Amino acid sequence: MSGADATAGRAASASGSLPTPRGFGRLLLFAAGVGVPVSLAAFAFLAVLHELTHQVWEVLPEGLGYDSPPWWWPLPWMALAGLLVGFAVRSLPGHGGHVPVDGLSLGIVPASYVPGVLLAALAGLPLGAVLGPEGPLLAIGSALALILVRPWDARLDDPTRQVLAVAGSAAALSAIFGSPIVGAVFVVEASAIAGLSGARLVGVVLPSILTSGVGALVFTGMGVWTGLEIAPLTLPGIDGPARPDLADVLWTIPVAVLVAIVVRLVHRLGGAVARAAAAHPFAAAVVGALVVGACASGYALVTGRSPMDVALSGQDLLAPLASDPAAWGAGALVALLAFKGVAYAVSLGTLRGGPIFPAVLLGAATGVLVAELPGYGAVPGLAAGMAAATAATLPFPVSSSVLIVMLLGPAAPAMAPIVLLAVVVGYVTEHFLLKPRRERRAAASGEASGADAATA
Repeated sequence: MSGADATAGRAASASGSLPTPRGFGRLLLFAAGVGVPVSLAAFAFLAVLHELTHQVWEVLPEGLGYDSPPWWWPLPWMALAGLLVGFAVRSLPGHGGHVPVDGLSLGIVPASYVPGVLLAALAGLPLGAVLGPEGPLLAIGSALALILVRPWDARLDDPTRQVLAVAGSAAALSAIFGSPIVGAVFVVEASAIAGLSGARLVGVVLPSILTSGVGALVFTGMGVWTGLEIAPLTLPGIDGPARPDLADVLWTIPVAVLVAIVVRLVHRLGGAVARAAAAHPFAAAVVGALVVGACASGYALVTGRSPMDVALSGQDLLAPLASDPAAWGAGALVALLAFKGVAYAVSLGTLRGGPIFPAVLLGAATGVLVAELPGYGAVPGLAAGMAAATAATLPFPVSSSVLIVMLLGPAAPAMAPIVLLAVVVGYVTEHFLLKPRRERRAAASGEASGADAATA
């Protein structure tokens, strides 16, 4: 997506040339220092998000005598979410963060944007917006990194500030994805696509790796010390084959193409919604939130299942879908894809958050739906669907591969070939076959300008 392509340009412009050993040592020291508070902030953000979600979708319904949220439950909460997100988008600096359909951004975020980003995220995500927390976390990580180095700001050149902003975002990525490897790979791939190599690549990547590693230690320690629950990224209870067979490999190709087409249709709808919402962001946020609530309620009425399946990012739904795919009938999966696909598209264009986790859920649901194909299985279908969806959402195939392999946990060694094949097919389908030529030219132009900035 265009925003993710712009991420590469921002990473490139943050490079400069590799400084002197003394200067680079100071940069690494700053990066290590940034990793600790950024991870503390990320942990606090995710803990608050988790607790709000728990209260709204579990504690309050139980307190009112419901075993699970009733079908109408999303409507009042999404009305409130639309009002608060709309206020942040219309009235606060930074418009509540970047528009999710534009992808992810590692760019510099001014401190003045943080209140709007926090309000839009904490008002929308736990109340049912079909988006993930990765977008706000990137913004918080970047802004906090620059706030922390402000006492030394006069002595820092512009490229150094930008590298530290990228390092802060990488630490935040590591928090949400549960591993410093994901944040580091993301930065490496973004920088490489933008044209960085040699000393310039090292100048961006090493601080980000250090910040991610230090932050991961702090994040893990905070979970043990506080006892607060942060949902793990690895899917438990996946019992797949010891290795994929020929049928798994052959079926993965058309499944990945199908998933890429589904993701493309959803993002195209999200782009149209975003263009329509630009003129009246407050009204669009309110209407968009109500549409999301109606989708969740409609799904609950049609299937008899919880509206939570459609509301929220879908991250928590991945585990039950992966551990017991037989519990889902074909009708429920089709309804999930239809209702959540529309809710995701509307959220991409009108609300605020990250685009990754809902796409992964749509891919997983598609994979489980087609798992009854002759010779195929639920685990290969799940792996192929998630991998293709991630590759179709992000312009970073290596990062997509690493993310899904880590997500599969114990099943990863067996399913790694399926993941890699699905990533390649999904990426090629979306970025070369389905994306309009004008978008490919715009992306190529942005990457070229980023490379030019890197070598300037």
